[in-house]
Amino acid sequence: MRECGNEPPLFQKDWEEQGVPDFVYQQKELLEGIQWPRTAPSLRDRTPGSRFDSALCAAWRQRMELGLFRYRLGELQTQTLPGVVGFVAQLNVERGVQRRRPQNIRSVKQAFDPEQFNFNKIRPGEVLFRLLRQPDLPGALQQEDILVMINVSPLEWGHVLLVPEPTRGLPQRLLPGALRAGVEAVLLSSHPGFRVGFNSLGGLASVNHLHLHGYYLAHRLPVEGSPSEPLDPGGRLHLLRALPAPGFLFYTSGPGPDLEALVDRVCRATDYLTDHEIAHNLFVTRGAPPGKTSPSSALTGIRVILWARKSSFGVKEGEAFNVALCELAGHLPIKTSQDFGSLTEAAALALIRDCLLPPAQAEEVQAALVALIAQDEQ
Repeated sequence: MRECGNEPPLFQKDWEEQGVPDFVYQQKELLEGIQWPRTAPSLRDRTPGSRFDSALCAAWRQRMELGLFRYRLGELQTQTLPGVVGFVAQLNVERGVQRRRPQNIRSVKQAFDPEQFNFNKIRPGEVLFRLLRQPDLPGALQQEDILVMINVSPLEWGHVLLVPEPTRGLPQRLLPGALRAGVEAVLLSSHPGFRVGFNSLGGLASVNHLHLHGYYLAHRLPVEGSPSEPLDPGGRLHLLRALPAPGFLFYTSGPGPDLEALVDRVCRATDYLTDHEIAHNLFVTRGAPPGKTSPSSALTGIRVILWARKSSFGVKEGEAFNVALCELAGHLPIKTSQDFGSLTEAAALALIRDCLLPPAQAEEVQAALVALIAQDEQ
């Protein structure tokens, strides 16, 4: 086993000979109580504090220097749109032009197709490391190996994909082991802006091969501190009513049995949505506990926000942005300079609103998820 952290080789034959390094983490490395400093931490000027951040950022930066990305990511022009939401808009022209075209997908439940592009077809150097939890973490279920690889069309610094055992050919349907790895990746980071997310098929996932996204954004987002209301007596499921879009909130204060229960609840909810051909997006971030909160509330735990939405297959040309996991959370990667200069909060909200379920169907989904979560109490 080769430990992550050593300088990786520079030539393809060396990548193949040495194999993928392992990043093995322990319970004590899952960090609680990480807060935003007064000045947002930069990833370009210094290496963030945790061992996970150091390993990811060093390997990611090296792959950028080696030219393994489709474009060289510079400092992105960023602005907060005026208004009540606090959208963080970033101009990323290269991603809009050079990202891989989405696959031909027609169903949220579509089977994996080995003939289509998948993560078994990438170059060896695109894999940064294998993410492995210590097998004796208390109260934890067995977790499959997770390969952490670069997204060759990054939307921000450190943009990676978390891919569980790619050789199994799993379709883009969320599984507990993958979600648990995503939540624990957020807990492994000492940067409050490291987030993880999932797009279902029909929710703008462009590859039908199970993967989550992880990336750094040195800005607060609206969903971190949005107030919520409980939907079930046990307080296991909450509703975020605030803009930019209503979503279902699951919350855990940190690692342990409560995190395992959260993973189970979220995956039962996404299973229901998938089985009923309802597209969805999911976002994992450090955040405030449920209830009456404010944008400045302390980030005491982990928020997992789930949005059910209209199915959208393929990229809509001509729109300022496409609505997926980061846009629903308040982060808007914009494709053109013209749209970046002219986009208003009202226009952004209109684009997002067009992707949401009609009210009657949204109420039906809410009732179904409340009934599903109520099974915990029986």
